[in-house]
Amino acid sequence: MERIPSLVSLVSLIIIFASVVDQTRAGICNDSLGLCDGCDQRCKAKHGPSCESKCDGPVGMLMCTCSYECPPKLCNGGLGNCGESCNEQCCDRKCALKYNGGHGYCNTLDDFSLCLCKYPC
Repeated sequence: MERIPSLVSLVSLIIIFASVVDQTRAGICNDSLGLCDGCDQRCKAKHGPSCESKCDGPVGMLMCTCSYECPPKLCNGGLGNCGESCNEQCCDRKCALKYNGGHGYCNTLDDFSLCLCKYPC
């Protein structure tokens, strides 16, 4: 007997594929670097060896575009007060536990100190 995949299985595969494709697209940034003279060298100097450069536009006005992997966006959060009960290491540990990839630091203004976190969005 021949097995036919269920509609639910097919839809699930399509959703997974679409989300992977979307994640790939979301990670590419473009930077316009002006006219094309020395495009590849300028692109690599600014964004590193893994970037890609291309020149396009009307003849005589070719423009350099550099494509590179976007840096992760960082979000901010807070986890209460810093002080005697929670120092820099404590704050960093609390942020790492609460936010995946998070790092914490104590931000002090006058006599008031808060545990602040930065983490990938």
